[in-house]
Amino acid sequence: MKLALAATLVSGVAAFTSQSASRASTSLNDAMADLKEVAEKSNPVLKYYDPLELASTTIFGESNEATIGFLRHSEIKHGRVAMAAFVGY
Repeated sequence: MKLALAATLVSGVAAFTSQSASRASTSLNDAMADLKEVAEKSNPVLKYYDPLELASTTIFGESNEATIGFLRHSEIKHGRVAMAAFVGY
């Protein structure tokens, strides 16, 4: 009985562990190429469009990849805040 309980707990804990590094990650390597690829998939007519050239700048003295990551993160965050504001939260 104790062995069955221990096996159940161990299998349940496996769901909360990180996956192996062999899986494709969302690292910021080749971030500019990734931006262009996602843009073409999202809108094949317009493709990549960056009129303010934000993807080619650096913010806070960081690298270009860190800037793209920061801009992606802030876009998601502000989008969620706007959705919450729309429903009156």
